[in-house]
Amino acid sequence: MVSAPGRPSRPVAAAASGRRVKLGAYVTFQGCTWQVAAVAGASVTLVGEDGQTASVLSSFLFADPAFTVVGSPSAGVRQWGLLESVPARERERALAWQRHIREIETGLPDGPGSTGVPRPEYDPQRTSMAEREQAKADELTQLGWPRVSRSTVRRMRARYHDQGLWGLIPRRKPSSATGRADERVVAAILEALRRQRGRSKGTLKGLRELTGQILADTHGPGTVALPPPSTFNRLARVLADPLEHPGRPARTATASVRPFTPTVALRPGELVQIDTTRLDVMAIGDDGRAVRPELTIALEIATRSVVAAVLREEGTKAVDASLLLAEMAVPHPVRPGWGEQLRLSHAAVPYDRLLALDARLQQAAARPVVVPETIVIDRGAIFVSTAFLAACETLGVSVQPAPPRSPAAKGAVERTFGSINSLFAQHVAGYTGPHILARGEAVQDEARFTVAQLQELLDEWITASWQHRPHDGLRHPLLPKKALAPNEMWGALLGACGYVPWPLTGADYVELLPVRWHPITGRGIRINHRTYDHTLLNEHRVRPSPDGAGGKWEVHCNPHDVRQIYIRLPDGDLHEIPWIHRDHVHAPMSETTWRHIRTALNRRTDREKHEAALAQAADQVLRRSRPLTGSPAAATPSGTASSPAGTLPAQHPAEDTGDTGDSLDAAEARTHDDDDSQTGGEGPPPPARFALYDADQEAELW
Repeated sequence: MVSAPGRPSRPVAAAASGRRVKLGAYVTFQGCTWQVAAVAGASVTLVGEDGQTASVLSSFLFADPAFTVVGSPSAGVRQWGLLESVPARERERALAWQRHIREIETGLPDGPGSTGVPRPEYDPQRTSMAEREQAKADELTQLGWPRVSRSTVRRMRARYHDQGLWGLIPRRKPSSATGRADERVVAAILEALRRQRGRSKGTLKGLRELTGQILADTHGPGTVALPPPSTFNRLARVLADPLEHPGRPARTATASVRPFTPTVALRPGELVQIDTTRLDVMAIGDDGRAVRPELTIALEIATRSVVAAVLREEGTKAVDASLLLAEMAVPHPVRPGWGEQLRLSHAAVPYDRLLALDARLQQAAARPVVVPETIVIDRGAIFVSTAFLAACETLGVSVQPAPPRSPAAKGAVERTFGSINSLFAQHVAGYTGPHILARGEAVQDEARFTVAQLQELLDEWITASWQHRPHDGLRHPLLPKKALAPNEMWGALLGACGYVPWPLTGADYVELLPVRWHPITGRGIRINHRTYDHTLLNEHRVRPSPDGAGGKWEVHCNPHDVRQIYIRLPDGDLHEIPWIHRDHVHAPMSETTWRHIRTALNRRTDREKHEAALAQAADQVLRRSRPLTGSPAAATPSGTASSPAGTLPAQHPAEDTGDTGDSLDAAEARTHDDDDSQTGGEGPPPPARFALYDADQEAELW
């Protein structure tokens, strides 16, 4: 406020803060220090340090952002929230002192601007400040307030001016947290806690023994007595940091506590989180054993959609994470047997407009198709592998590793795993439960589905249930009280962000497969006791690659289907090279199954016979793991009952046709033709001399 000369000062609310502009006061204005020389109405005369004078309006003076009154406390809002922590009796006493102080300074208990007539003893026009202070002290004494004098009233006025209402709260000297404990004992406990920092946690009893040893080493044996266990435990709880207390886990002491920041994405594909975990379901593996598959999912944050999910029998590989990228960007086809309501045409999206942009959506399932911009990964080996990072770089996807020891960085995908286990896995035969205590006695015997069948069930459940289930974290700005489903949120965001199709061909998928380097020998390409050969390799046999390191050729392999490989020839394209026994294995066979078969069979001297035996055993394993209903012989290929596993009778030499890629099926067909020609086509066929089954006959059983 501005006090005009010649008139008695009438304190107002601003006076309580001490920010008073009066004659002789120094103020800061426009970056310089001035002294107030005169106040005339709304005009203030200032004198600078160099003798320069200035006359400014008080409103212009106070509007300067740099204006301050030198030596006065800065303006600010009082901490009114602290009053809630004060006992009600002390708070009421402080409010009573506020009314009394206002009456002393203004004559009215409610302060300036209130209505009423001041009492004679508190009228500022008739009495001085000292008289009003003495009158208030006498009044409070008569009301029964203890030890109230004029100096007490003056002291309370000063505290009110400095701190406002909070200054009227009684101040008590803070008591020591350790009370009257011996300072030497306190120092010893602090030293014991320092020695235990970062080490394995013990008990309070062990900490007490260590404190006793420190006291004996520092002050001599028996000089300082340890307090009783109850007193020592109280001191330890007071002195120890909450994260270093012996009762807390050891590893939380070094973990920094970070504020939680929710992950926000405003358009589909802006942020995708990928992670892998074990599914709480037992499945039938390729070799017929009960296995617990690994689940890898890609969760799109803006819509909370599971845009890709892959189940693997043993361990997720880098190729699975790489192909997961391509699976997000292409429409998911409707599988045979799915209902019409699972088609994208029935979803809450602008289907007609999308179909005009991408014809592939005509047969697509009701799941979002997104092009990932940024992928959040943990530091797992498959996600930091060269194959996955190279695939992200090829597709133009940014990779963002999550900070170490930060589970909240991928909280959305971690929570989705729990939802899949509770909403889907517990209803599937072979459910293991979330932990060992919830597991059944013979859960392995309950497994009914292969990993491929379980993958089909999971894909159908995601399309039919997850994508249409309201998610509490999905809210549209225009409908904040309505929880939207992932498909509904995708349809809402399509109107703002649009849809850009990303066509990927079969060659693009092959490019994403892991790369190996192998030479082309005279017999083809040899990988893990499997031989791959084709007439395309004829002109490149035993020749070095013009581009590969060490003369080896670039080979792309799918570890989940080893029946063929892809080699890059000098024309720059990848060409498919089949396994020479591919015709004998009628289902995709993984590298894991191949290793299991190799350990089950003994090595033979003849490598070709051994590889053929492996091919036959591989097909037997795959058939046993997929039992068929009906005839008991359905799971046993014909022509194999009389031959021991892994044994092949002598084969007729094949004619030299110049084609090294002929399979054993072709050799068997030529042998049967020779036998038929010798017998004239009459009579029963001779006993089979090969342990290979008839593909045409087996096709009737599938």
